[in-house]
Amino acid sequence: MSLIDKKLFKKIKLKTAHVINRGIDQHLTIAVTGLSRSGKTAFITSLVNQLLNEGVGSQLTLFKPMQEERFIAAKRIPQPHLHIARFDYEKAMSAFNQSPPQWPEPTKGISELRLAIRYKVNSGLLKLTSDTATLYVDIADYPGEWLLDLPMLNQDYKQWSEQMCGLLNQAPRKIYAQSLFERLLTLDVFAELDENLLASLANEYTQLLHFFREELGLSVIQPGRFILPGELENTPILQFFPLPDIHSLDVGLYENAPENSMVGMLKKRFDEYKRQVIKPFYKNHFMRFDRQIILADCLSALNHGVSHVEDLKLAISLIMESFSYGKSGVFSRLFSPKIDKLLFAVTKADHVTADQHVQLEMLLNELIHNVRSELNYEQITMKTLALASIQATKAGVSEYQGKDISVLQGKRLSDNKLLTLFPGSVPKSLSHRETWPDQGFNFISFAPFDKTAMHEVLPHLRMDHALQFLIGDKMS
Repeated sequence: MSLIDKKLFKKIKLKTAHVINRGIDQHLTIAVTGLSRSGKTAFITSLVNQLLNEGVGSQLTLFKPMQEERFIAAKRIPQPHLHIARFDYEKAMSAFNQSPPQWPEPTKGISELRLAIRYKVNSGLLKLTSDTATLYVDIADYPGEWLLDLPMLNQDYKQWSEQMCGLLNQAPRKIYAQSLFERLLTLDVFAELDENLLASLANEYTQLLHFFREELGLSVIQPGRFILPGELENTPILQFFPLPDIHSLDVGLYENAPENSMVGMLKKRFDEYKRQVIKPFYKNHFMRFDRQIILADCLSALNHGVSHVEDLKLAISLIMESFSYGKSGVFSRLFSPKIDKLLFAVTKADHVTADQHVQLEMLLNELIHNVRSELNYEQITMKTLALASIQATKAGVSEYQGKDISVLQGKRLSDNKLLTLFPGSVPKSLSHRETWPDQGFNFISFAPFDKTAMHEVLPHLRMDHALQFLIGDKMS
């Protein structure tokens, strides 16, 4: 057999195995979805760590395959798409072994991982053929900034401009966008193309997006590639911006504007951005998911105020527009998979005391109320959970004014100083803002607590709940 024939045979064999595994329900693709800084890399690292190191101290008591002593082992195997980078689990773990320990670097590109999980079969058709089985789990990791580009696929340039300018005209963005708005309102959009002027205005808009994300901590940033461009940095396809008052332009002139005009080139670059950047990303990474977890950092949003919480609410709803939800059967799993289980997780639960975790879940439930109501129609299984993928604090009790109160101990991220404190209460609703503290919220960010070697298990809160929800039913 020639080398080419061997490669073709191997490719067909892998493809056949993939189809068989999906057909007998032994393969899952999980969408770990989160905006930038929501803890997506930490979640994936913890998930892999817990499964690879079971038997050396992991605490997965509510993960039924562990509870029933049916879990055998898990290992990483080559991912299906060889042109995509391998998720760097080793690099993420090495960050925890530094002095002092560090959080892993946020995602800057696309990577993948595949886990093979071996377990003892308890019931079902597989029990008739074997005492053991293997569940294959695929996870794709991608920058959170790129997620919010997906809804742009359903918009034209005018619709996108109106939506973005609507946001720019609201607090807290309005005061910072004023200078750009003044420049854009004087722009002759039907004038002959001036590439230097267009690049200058696009750069100002890009810097504004950086400021919104890095200084204000806002969630809705479009286009996401503008602040994390990768190989597209400084290319014309990333040089466009929304136009204020675009609805007031003469419809005929707008629709027929030539490409060598300012508005004509803005429309062209917007369309090319969708065609060359967003569509391939969506087609290659967002069309074959079976399960999904959406991670949300509500504490950071609360620290910035109610406008940021509302911005997070909008971001979650925009993200969910791009996924396919519904009941999944044998044929749909093979040819048109849909997400049939969805976990909403509020992260950094270890940054508040245990008695506040219910409040965190109630707050997240309010943020997702509208989208959750829509998904109830599709009869998919949903759950809300407060978790810490990697626990960075220790719980304790301290006396204050003669009473015992719950406290946390951890190292403050900004200076690595060890603190013992009551971090504050979490509001369970956005409705009663009069009860919020006058000085605002100040939930502290903590550094990883202890050095952790590759073979050691990362401490966590409720990763066993998450694993049971996402994959437990496939390991019966």
